[in-house]
Order: sequence, then C-alpha cells, then structure tokens
Amino acid sequence: QVQLVESGGGSVQAGGSLRLSCAVSGGSFSSYVLGWFRQAPGKEREFAAAISWGGSTFYAESVKGRFTISRDNAMNTVYLQMNSLKPEDTAVYYCARRSSPYYVGSYSQSGEYNYWGQGTQVTVSS
Repeated sequence: QVQLVESGGGSVQAGGSLRLSCAVSGGSFSSYVLGWFRQAPGKEREFAAAISWGGSTFYAESVKGRFTISRDNAMNTVYLQMNSLKPEDTAVYYCARRSSPYYVGSYSQSGEYNYWGQGTQVTVSS
C-alpha cells in the first residue's frame, strides 16, 4: 500500500519561506511523476508543481519563480521549497503520485494522481 506523508507546514509572515516534505513508502517512487497541489478554504484543489522521474519540473503560473520542487530518489521524498510567500498561498498542501509510471501527461490534473497524502496546513499572514 502506497502511503504519502507530508510535513513542514506552519504559519509564516508574508515574504517568508517554508519547505514542505513528502515521504513516500510502500511502492515505487523513482519511476513516477510526483505533484504538489493545494486547497484554500472554499476553493477547489489546484495544481502547484510537479516533477518527473528525470527531474523535469512544472509549475503553476501563480507560484513560478517563488516555489521550487525537487526530489530525492534515494530517500523516496519530494520537496517543495516555498519562498516569498503571500497570504494567497494559504492553503492545505497535498503531495500526490501519478497513477502510471514514466508518463507525464496532464500533470496538472488531480484526477491523474491516484495516491495522496493527508495534507499539511500552510498559513501566510500579512
């Protein structure tokens, strides 16, 4: 059974930084696209960033230039470094693993990820 566990969330002032981690266990890691999504109160879950098995990265326009996704295949962990945080970044952040190996496809679509973590809260105050 594949399990994803996020950590690193918290409260920070605008302009600050946080680094989220997602440890993946129980299944293959290095062959899959991994993604970070977020959901603010009253809003739908939205794509933030994704990284392929080879290290290619993809970002939502709203986070490009501020967030950096990376992965450590030896540690089965994916990270999201978040800098220059804004109040509108406040959300629960989820990591997810794609359903098919070696396939990028529509990396921004949540329906193409079949394993999800429980989420970690990020709160940015002005």
